[in-house]
Amino acid sequence: MERSERIESMMRTLDERIMLLDGAMGTMIQGFGLSEDDYRGERFADSKRDLKGNNDLLSLTRPEIIRDIHNQFLAAGADIIETNTFNSNAPSMADYGMEELVAELNTAAARIARECADAHAAKIAAPRYVAGVLGPTNRTASISPDVNDPGFRNIKFDELAATYEVAAVALIEGGVDFLLIETIFDTLNAKAAVVGLKRAFRAIDIEVPVMISGTITDASGRTLSGQTTEAFWNSVRHVNPFMIGLNCALGAKDLRQYVAELSKIADTRVSAHPNAGLPNEFGEYDETAEEMAEVIGEFANSGLVNLVGGCCGTRPEHIRALVTAINCVAPREIPELPIRCRLSGLEPFNIGPDDLFANVGERCNVTGSAVFRRLIENDDYTAAVAVARQQVENGAQIIDINMDEGMLDSEKAMVTFLNLIASEPDIARLPIMIDSSKWTVIEEGLKCVQGKAIVNSISLKEGEAQFIEQAQLVQDYGAAVIVMAFDESGQADTIDRKIDICKRSYEILTKRVGMDPADIIFDPNIFAIATGIEEHASYGLDFIEATRKIKKSFPHSMISGGVSNVSFSFRGNNVVREAIHSVFLYHAIRAGMDMGIVNAGQLAIYTDLPEDLRNAVEDVVLNRDADGTEKLLAVAENYKDQKSGVVAKAKDMSWRELTVNKRLEYALVHGIDEFVIDDTEEARLATDRPLDVIEGPLMAGMNVVGDLFGDGKMFLPQVVKSARVMKKGVGHLVPFIEDEKGGKMTSNGKIVMATVKGDVHDIGKNIVGVVLQCNNFEVIDLGVMVSCEKILEAAKREGASIVGLSGLITPSLDEMVYVASEMQRLNYNLPLLIGGATTSPAHTAVKIEPKYEGPVIYVKDASRSVGVAQALIGSGTRDALIDKTRKDNARRREQHANKKRLSPQLSLNQARARKHECDWNSYDAPKPEFSGTRIFDDIDLNDLRDYIDWMPFFNAWEFHGKFPQILSDATVGEAASSLFNDATAMLEKIIEEKWLTARAVVGFYPASAIDHDDVLVYADEERVEVAHRLCHLRQQRSKAEGHAQGCLGDFIAPSETGILDYIGGFAVTAGIGIDEHVERFEKDYDDYSSIILKALADRLAEASAEYMHARVRTEFWAYEPDEDLNNRDLIAEKYRGIRPAPGYPACPDHTEKGILWELLDVEANIGLQLTESYAMYPTAAVSGFYFAHPDAKYFAVGKVGRDQIKSYAKRKGWSIAKAERWLAPNLGYEPDAADGA
Repeated sequence: MERSERIESMMRTLDERIMLLDGAMGTMIQGFGLSEDDYRGERFADSKRDLKGNNDLLSLTRPEIIRDIHNQFLAAGADIIETNTFNSNAPSMADYGMEELVAELNTAAARIARECADAHAAKIAAPRYVAGVLGPTNRTASISPDVNDPGFRNIKFDELAATYEVAAVALIEGGVDFLLIETIFDTLNAKAAVVGLKRAFRAIDIEVPVMISGTITDASGRTLSGQTTEAFWNSVRHVNPFMIGLNCALGAKDLRQYVAELSKIADTRVSAHPNAGLPNEFGEYDETAEEMAEVIGEFANSGLVNLVGGCCGTRPEHIRALVTAINCVAPREIPELPIRCRLSGLEPFNIGPDDLFANVGERCNVTGSAVFRRLIENDDYTAAVAVARQQVENGAQIIDINMDEGMLDSEKAMVTFLNLIASEPDIARLPIMIDSSKWTVIEEGLKCVQGKAIVNSISLKEGEAQFIEQAQLVQDYGAAVIVMAFDESGQADTIDRKIDICKRSYEILTKRVGMDPADIIFDPNIFAIATGIEEHASYGLDFIEATRKIKKSFPHSMISGGVSNVSFSFRGNNVVREAIHSVFLYHAIRAGMDMGIVNAGQLAIYTDLPEDLRNAVEDVVLNRDADGTEKLLAVAENYKDQKSGVVAKAKDMSWRELTVNKRLEYALVHGIDEFVIDDTEEARLATDRPLDVIEGPLMAGMNVVGDLFGDGKMFLPQVVKSARVMKKGVGHLVPFIEDEKGGKMTSNGKIVMATVKGDVHDIGKNIVGVVLQCNNFEVIDLGVMVSCEKILEAAKREGASIVGLSGLITPSLDEMVYVASEMQRLNYNLPLLIGGATTSPAHTAVKIEPKYEGPVIYVKDASRSVGVAQALIGSGTRDALIDKTRKDNARRREQHANKKRLSPQLSLNQARARKHECDWNSYDAPKPEFSGTRIFDDIDLNDLRDYIDWMPFFNAWEFHGKFPQILSDATVGEAASSLFNDATAMLEKIIEEKWLTARAVVGFYPASAIDHDDVLVYADEERVEVAHRLCHLRQQRSKAEGHAQGCLGDFIAPSETGILDYIGGFAVTAGIGIDEHVERFEKDYDDYSSIILKALADRLAEASAEYMHARVRTEFWAYEPDEDLNNRDLIAEKYRGIRPAPGYPACPDHTEKGILWELLDVEANIGLQLTESYAMYPTAAVSGFYFAHPDAKYFAVGKVGRDQIKSYAKRKGWSIAKAERWLAPNLGYEPDAADGA
């Protein structure tokens, strides 16, 4: 059977039934246990590089294995097998020095698959098909591998396109039936693949169908490069794939919602080939064939798919089970979707006839904005990016970028700017309009944008040949295009010319190029009006009338234009210019204009314009008065000195006219406590019982708050403000309720909450408590460092409905296990809620639930706490939640029992042999300015302000993103800004009124590395008496060649080098004095201010650590005396040296804090204490060690082996069991009870 016949047969079969793809080639290869020699074969026996793991090479060295795998999948029932070419591209092969083999590998793999498919087809008398796989490569075209250089790229679009072209030609010549671009985590890579395969089709004059499959990397629902499912589809649909799908990263259950979304939005066939569940800690896949088939069977029965198969972890048995699951199930019907211009950035932006006018931000244009031009000319791209962000904040839905300036390297400037904004999600979520009169600039820009962009512009100015060539490239790159009303005779300046050129362009683009009409955006030319030249008088009206007629002729195409052109004659009078824009757009939009390039921040509202100005402008725009220009000039005189822009609105107090119940609701929703006492009193006087006010208007208002919070329309800071209003109202009523005989408030139930013994962190717990109180739960908050006995005694005394435990540090996990076991011993049956930064669903299921027969439920954050608590008190929901939780926990325990932990790959000795080797021969160790300790008793808080890293402050309130971008986020920006304003106002008070005291102790000591990993700290400069031994752990997970197995001990000179090295230590707190203010706020029912204060104290403590470290580098150790870093640089850790903290990734043992406390005499010097679990109190505190070597970097130790634990325990003088207990999260093995010796 010829290829064309096979393709026709496959398409017919897809119309008749759901087809089946094969499973995981890599998983099957692993099962053969191949050696290095197997990979090398005879041909590559002398290769200088390790080749094991180069699975694609087996098509040349062990082809019989690849045939065997293909045959197993065909025998299992696969209709389509995939070539063994996932990594057969130049970037991936470069790891093995085999870039020159790309063509050969693809050809060989295709021929093997073709032979297997044809042989099986002959055997069963039914065709079988081959998919030529184009994998994603090991590089990302739209993401920088260097977090400190977001504009950097380690692969170029042209390099990707070239290797994909070579691969595509080879696959086609090897006999594949179609090409599959799969596992797309960066859409720009996929777009390069599309360009490459289109070139391949033209080069060999053979075109085959194309299938595309993307990868949603996690529960965020986005690709690795940040696109949503629909944005991804919009970006690649230009290739007209016969199939679009999703594969890899997720198991079928987790992938379902994204497949369902794709099924709704794609007007082509849809596929899914998920993993066999999620990988366990050993990187293996545990989902059985039956489990996977059950889920994918539901995909089929729900009408979501046309093709299914398996990815990582799937074997022939999975494919065999899928045969049964999809048998006799009809394939998904391809929907007919409305025609839209479907654009995308990180998110989709679709424009149709019922959509509002789309604002194209104009300020990122060196030709139109002098400010932006200067920024680009001065290489100030940071500020230039801020201009783009401002456009987004002001309402732009598309960002126009133009770099056409004679003194600029326009191509370079375009690429630099686009690469930078790609790393700014708040900007990159929008589609980009690449604007240039130079085609080379446009093409370079298209190579940087993963979304579906708009090209601005092409025209018939240079004739049809160039027009068609550029249009074809626009299609190849997957963009929409603005077509100027411009031909060989010049710009169209009359209605007839505008229409004629647009009609001619449309015919060429749709009939000769094959462009989607919805991707065509006409610009019929907006020219300046009111110039005093008679011929120009009708320019505004001509555009409007031409728009009306073009839209009628070509309803699926768009109309756009550069709006600022129309007002050019009024440069310098912004009020009049904005009025002209407003009036012009009012009429042009009604005529059919879909989008326009405007300054989104300076658009006046048509109805808000002064009547005299609006009428004068309208006369000119519509050319309805021959003297209109003169009259407008006269009116303009009245506005020439006025500033443009929006005037701040007066505070809206109209809500004070509402009924008292509605006033209370408004105050609760908006967090206004100014009038709550008066309004509550008014409501009390109007009722028979004060309790009626709580159970009536106050709870009604809080129910509204709860609904808004649940719907994502309110955020935690707003909810906590609402709680403040509620508490003040209730606080006013309590005395009246107590005076009333029998008065008793009802609630949904009591919840006893506590931070467990040894732990002092409570911000998250407090927020959870406030949110629960907002939903009518009575919360008994026992505070921090609460013993098990106190928790259980309070639960019994209070008649609690639920117990909640919180903790931040690792030892808290063991304490939670103990509390659960005590609840079991004492026959409690209350639900036990578990939360906090170190807790997890897995730990809760594996370690805590087995100790307690009552319900044990992990609660991730405040937003989930209400739903869980409400379900637990509801008779109809309690059993269902408990049953579901028990099943989920049992599943997690089963998964845990059936898998190996992520064990280290190197022995301790092997890891030590690959330690980081500092160049001690050329190192001159700096000597600190003093030895021993120095105390800083009252650090000026004003000095700390500039060192604050604000993002963790927002994280505490469950906001996520970047600061300051979060303040302008479309969803949470308003709430985040309000919180930030309140926080900065309180910070002013903290500083001015000295609410808090910041203290620090810093010390420097002679030191030397010993026994590979540890550091000796000496009591004297002569280095005779050892004061302490600091024990450190080394990474044991194998790393790539040239990357060291890190350990902090590597950065201190060993004594045998003869170098007199030093180590520093520090402890800081900014929490001195906090308790009286927290108490004051809590007495005033003001949890909101209390939580802000605690969060600010934490930020000031971190700022203190940053401030002291800066002084260490420049003054006290003075190894960087000329350092000049801003706060952003500090957050990015661009300084020399590090300050790792015990209990954190590089130094995970909390007990090392004990040595630090002895060394610095911390408690005596600054009053900072350690709990028995080594938590610091006051909580707002940071401590750690100083390392000065320029090679010193932060890292995570990760999992360690039993051999290292034995060594560590011996060096610490501990039992192995004790070491395993303190280092439990880092164990790369299951502790054995026999290790307790």
